Amino acid sequence: FANNKHFFTTLTAQQNHHNLHQQSFPGDFLKWGSLGFFRTSSFATGFAPLKPKPLGSIIDVERVKDRSAEDIASAWDDFHLGRGHIGASMKANLYHLLEHRAAECRYFVIPLWRGGGYTTMFAQVQTPHMLFTGLEDYKAKGTQAAPYFAVTYYNEFAESKDMVLIRGDVVMPSKLSDLEAKWLLETTQSFYVNDTRYKLVERFNRQTHDFEFKDVLQALEIPNL
Repeated sequence: FANNKHFFTTLTAQQNHHNLHQQSFPGDFLKWGSLGFFRTSSFATGFAPLKPKPLGSIIDVERVKDRSAEDIASAWDDFHLGRGHIGASMKANLYHLLEHRAAECRYFVIPLWRGGGYTTMFAQVQTPHMLFTGLEDYKAKGTQAAPYFAVTYYNEFAESKDMVLIRGDVVMPSKLSDLEAKWLLETTQSFYVNDTRYKLVERFNRQTHDFEFKDVLQALEIPNL
């Protein structure tokens, strides 16, 4: 891995008009109704997301298959650094847990701290994808809201290396920096793989009338302004 260019290729973003999201927004959102949610809404139905890129178009799978998981993950992270993309990885068992839980609870809201206050992001997890947009944009545009950040999980090395590679594309850099996107990805994942935090995700999706956003703020140690 002395030179990552032998293993990775630079890709051009393409548009895909296939709609990844067909299920309706959960619950009646008693307390969240004032935020503009509707029972029949489905995030990003009006958006053509970036076409998911096959792992083989990013990394030479055959050339790296004999490398250690640590070497592959390190090169993957380095390759994406500073390119408007996020490169990360996670243990296969944690990904499978996220996958299982997201199948039942695919929506959540995450506060993103910015200069003395926070903006709320709306997440939809439909593995192997995760999409984020601003809650205010969702309120204003509904199903036409475009994601700020799109994530794809690659499980090709899940069995052989006990590792899942993660690629994030910052679709709207004017709305979200690379650093914010990385924090958003890691934080959202933590709400799905941490048992205590996942209770809030369950409440948001299943017992909406009991959901309190201040509990999310408290979990992240963000002041309730």
